[in-house]
Amino acid sequence: MPTSWSDAARITVSRSPSFKQSSVAIRRLRKEFGAEDNRVVAIEDISLDIARGEFVCIVGPSGCGKSTLLRILAGLEKQTSGTITVDAKGWPVENAMVFQDSGLFPWMSVETNVRFGLDTRGVPRDEADTRVEAALKLVGLTNFRNHYPHQLSGGMRQRSAIARAFVTDPGMLLMDEPFAALDAQNRVILQAELVRLWEQTGKTVIYVTHSIEEALLMGDRTVIMTAQPGRIKRIIDVPFPHPRDLMQLSASAEFGALKLDIWRVLEEEVNRARAEMER
Repeated sequence: MPTSWSDAARITVSRSPSFKQSSVAIRRLRKEFGAEDNRVVAIEDISLDIARGEFVCIVGPSGCGKSTLLRILAGLEKQTSGTITVDAKGWPVENAMVFQDSGLFPWMSVETNVRFGLDTRGVPRDEADTRVEAALKLVGLTNFRNHYPHQLSGGMRQRSAIARAFVTDPGMLLMDEPFAALDAQNRVILQAELVRLWEQTGKTVIYVTHSIEEALLMGDRTVIMTAQPGRIKRIIDVPFPHPRDLMQLSASAEFGALKLDIWRVLEEEVNRARAEMER
């Protein structure tokens, strides 16, 4: 375990295969918005299998439906057609979602924000207190439990949001560019910390990002989507073994070469998306 939050980028933890995990099967998923002449197809013919405990990153141009796919998986949107099957046996909650904005309630302390999901599910207070304590310790916020969101840095607010997601013990963690608004230094620290938490807990993670580098640093696979309507263009296996030293990995020649290869696949779709927006 890191001796301090700043140690997270340097310390890695071996992953235990004994944790309960969840798997996902997506078949021919399609989502339309609007009707008749105003119909927009956001995603089309998405089929994807995600293994138990896998960390999958999704990259693609703006407007390709990455966030829409995540919201459908979270149950916040309903697909137009297609199916999703999630096997989360043994987990108290099927999924939890972390957004780009922390979404913390400004009138609640960190501790109360983290406990909120447990309170709404009627978890007994003694059990909830124990789980909140563990979640705060997991993300290094024990000493900030009584602070309010406006008293925290952006990185600390996102750590609070991650704790709120983890405390419900979901089988699947859905993350929509959670570190995009952070400065570069905090982003590196939180990327490393998220990987550490994933390695410790064995949760299935589906992570949306615009950053190829972020996808390669954290994920087992990178799913590349086309411009709208979003389809899967290619799936890249990330060959770097876990546990990972993220800073050392990002400096390697192999990392740079794979990043360039993925950009060459993605560049065409980014340019196509820009051309569509300028019409």
